[in-house]
Amino acid sequence: MMSAGETPAPASVRLTSSTAGGDIVVITVDGVLDATTRQQFADHLAQAGTSIILDLAGATFMDSRALGLIIHHWQASQAAGGKFALIGVDYRRAKIMWITGLAKVLPLYDDLDAALAALA
Repeated sequence: MMSAGETPAPASVRLTSSTAGGDIVVITVDGVLDATTRQQFADHLAQAGTSIILDLAGATFMDSRALGLIIHHWQASQAAGGKFALIGVDYRRAKIMWITGLAKVLPLYDDLDAALAALA
């Protein structure tokens, strides 16, 4: 419990990248995707190119701004002929996808192997 005058610690996110399936960048998210981490997330996505698998298993929270970035990069990937998938999406941490109905539209897969098989 915080005492009077204390401010909460800022949210943080750790983003790492690797490659899979030859040319697909796998971005792993560990932490919070919200207004305080939006720019860091946007920069990381922009550097990834057009073929991305976004691993959200370690995301502890996601707001509508983060979802907007995901939608933008999904659409840009499609327009450029790239590949895009989301893995490790959990309802408890990414409710916004279900609230907006986007969980029915976005390419969601259980794990990396399933995403790579679908994108092959």
